[in-house]
Amino acid sequence: MIRVVARTLVREGCLEAYYALAKELVEETRKESGNISYTLNQSAENERLHAMIEVWESRAALEAHMGSEHFKRLVPQMAAFAEEKKPLELYTEVF
Repeated sequence: MIRVVARTLVREGCLEAYYALAKELVEETRKESGNISYTLNQSAENERLHAMIEVWESRAALEAHMGSEHFKRLVPQMAAFAEEKKPLELYTEVF
């Protein structure tokens, strides 16, 4: 399994617009083959800091996701609302 943490600091005043796009991304991604879990999470300490936490069956499933129509359409729109986008973090399960 591959786990992904994609963190974004959303610009002040842009949360509603960001959420509208993220909601569609989450809904469409959960329908994808190979997706185990896909959630948008808000920091308990900073309402503008968010982490998309993902679990995929394989690297191939993740790569297919990144090539999907909804990913290519929505992620650039979401990025427009980002004050800061952290580097993508990939993990594999040890235990």
